[in-house]
This record gives sequence, C-alpha cells and structure tokens, in this order.
Amino acid sequence: MTGHGAEAGAVIFGLDPLWLSTFILITTYAVLLSEKIHRTIVALVGAGLVVVTGVITQDQAIAGIDFNTIALLTGMMIIVAVTRRTGVFEYVAIWSAKRVQADPFGILIMLSIITAVFSALLDNLTTVLLVVPVALLAPSISKVPGYQLIGLQVMMWK
Repeated sequence: MTGHGAEAGAVIFGLDPLWLSTFILITTYAVLLSEKIHRTIVALVGAGLVVVTGVITQDQAIAGIDFNTIALLTGMMIIVAVTRRTGVFEYVAIWSAKRVQADPFGILIMLSIITAVFSALLDNLTTVLLVVPVALLAPSISKVPGYQLIGLQVMMWK
C-alpha cells in the first residue's frame, strides 16, 4: 500500500482513501452513464477529484499518463484527417465495390481483406479509423442498403 498517495491507514477528509476513491469512481461512472454532461468533462473532474482529495499525488497522476500512446494516437488521427482529404477512402471503396461487381457478400469479404492489410501495416485504432469511412461508403456505391451488408456480417458470425 505504500505506492499509493496516502500512507497505509491514512485518513483523508475523515475517510479511508480506498473508500473515497471507490466513491469517486462509482459517481463518475454514474454521471457518465446518465450522458447529461460530456464524458470528457466528467472524466477530467473525476481525475481532478482524486488528486484534490489527496488519494494520489499530482506527481503520481502525471506518472500514470502514457504520453507515448497519446502522441501515437494524435499522429495517427492527423494522418487519417490528411488522408481523408486526398480521397483515398473513396478510391478504396469504389475499387473494392468494382472488384466484386457490387455484390454485398463480396464487399464484405473485400472489407475484411482491406482491414487485414491495413491492420498488418498500422495499429488497430488507425485501421478502424481508415476502414470505417470505406465501410460507410461501400453501400452507397454498390446501391445495396447498408442494413443488408450488416445482416450479411451478422449471418457470417453465427
């Protein structure tokens, strides 16, 4: 217990740090589930309360942030934003629909192949950011309602 902000057995505002942090966590999740306040604000307020109440120190809170992951995600989102402007997603969607003659099952298979190739080259979040626009464009290009493609995907998983 010595790795936590408070010493073992220490009391913060008359409460045990374990119970105080549990209360903050449950309250934060309850407010998140209500969706009345934006989740970013709720998460920051919850994290701030943990530091302000002394459950952990500010140094421990900063040490818990993985800045490499944040930098990676920021860079990948910038790449996706720039790539979207170039029309690559539309090109891939049109190319894949033409390759399978706009067959819904074929489009599903092509999207799976495209996802596998992107996933081999990029991290998972970037792959999702790249493939979702293609998946959303494919039904409009193939003139097949999107719910039929989703239905095919559900049938394949059964």
